[in-house]
Amino acid sequence: MPGVTAAVPPLTAPPAGSIRSLLHRRDFRAFLLARMAPALAGGALSVVLGFHLYALTRNPLDLGWLGLAEAVPAVGLVLYGGHAADRHSRRWITLVTLAAQAALALGLALGTAGGLGAALILVVAVLRGTVRALGEPAIVGLQAQVIPAEHALRAVSVLGSAGRAAFLLGPALGGLLYAAAGPAVTYAVIAAFYVAGAVLLRSGVPDRGPVAPARAGGAAVAIVEGIRYVFSDQVMVGSMMLDLFAVFFGGATALLPVYAADILHVGPAGLGLLRAASSFGGLAAMLLATRHPPRARAGLVLHLVVAGFGVSIIVFGLSTSFALSLAALACAGAFDGVSMVIRQAIMQLIAPDGMRGRIAAVRSVFITSSNELGDFESGIAASLIGAVPAVWLGGVITLAVVAVTAWRAPVLRRLDLGHAERQSAAAGR
Repeated sequence: MPGVTAAVPPLTAPPAGSIRSLLHRRDFRAFLLARMAPALAGGALSVVLGFHLYALTRNPLDLGWLGLAEAVPAVGLVLYGGHAADRHSRRWITLVTLAAQAALALGLALGTAGGLGAALILVVAVLRGTVRALGEPAIVGLQAQVIPAEHALRAVSVLGSAGRAAFLLGPALGGLLYAAAGPAVTYAVIAAFYVAGAVLLRSGVPDRGPVAPARAGGAAVAIVEGIRYVFSDQVMVGSMMLDLFAVFFGGATALLPVYAADILHVGPAGLGLLRAASSFGGLAAMLLATRHPPRARAGLVLHLVVAGFGVSIIVFGLSTSFALSLAALACAGAFDGVSMVIRQAIMQLIAPDGMRGRIAAVRSVFITSSNELGDFESGIAASLIGAVPAVWLGGVITLAVVAVTAWRAPVLRRLDLGHAERQSAAAGR
């Protein structure tokens, strides 16, 4: 009709809470890339350090010392790192620790080119563990400051997917670089990835300053306060215990070489596939969670997926079929991926911001310890009762832990993350 123009749909922002709206945020994109670059570097460095050390000494015991050299400061100092994350700027701490890791990698590059050997690698491992202890609680707290509550569940799924992908790609990148260019160049490239992470964080994520004011009593009082909070809250302690005991008793990673060689008879190539199956399952589950994040009855879902993890480990332990074993490990990884999304969302939505660094540190102590000690437990159990019973009994114990947690932590069992998300959004967290 004359004088009437067709209505042009206005350009609108992506729907709130969607993946598009999440990625539309410049600070989240920068944070995502700033997490991925160091994750790739860390995965590559872990592989290259071990391979380089063994190439220098040809002593398997030195690989044990390497793990211990990093684990002791990583566990021993993380509680102080949590206190620092609640008292100082989390962005500033993260930038400093990324710069420190870049400096360590660059020092390895220069030292290797100058002929320094195994002692340098062990010293760097100690320093790397120290940097991890100070940096990991800060990055957990910074994540909550970057992500608004209405994006929390999708954001932790996206970040988890990216982290799992980096975990898969990082070791391959390190191995290929080492084979093609040698250790010195590899360490230099790793340093560049850490620098890239720092630059992305510095340029794209604003500094929101410290979240908790100074208080009387100093670090010791603040650390004890964080420990007490975790163990007085059913959601925090229950989710932590589910993860702790599932990893400690249900982990089968340490015994995969036994299965590959003596039970499934698939050799080193099959061992590589067995190791990758869990990671691929976890990545698939996290990618699915970016579209369908667990909201209603998330506490019940957490119990069910940890139970599913236990059942998968039982199936793997009893399997003599390579295909079934791969499927069981992939399922275990998928269940663990969903569990990780829920546990990270709990940190994002339930933990008080002023205590989030200390809470993350307490969880890190137990989870890191369970990873290290779980491999030791698996080896001891296998030597006493055999590899097959050691694995499937670990799955049975995991199911028992789920039952006890469901009984003793009903608040966690009834947790609704959708409700927590709405409450946090309304409170402006």
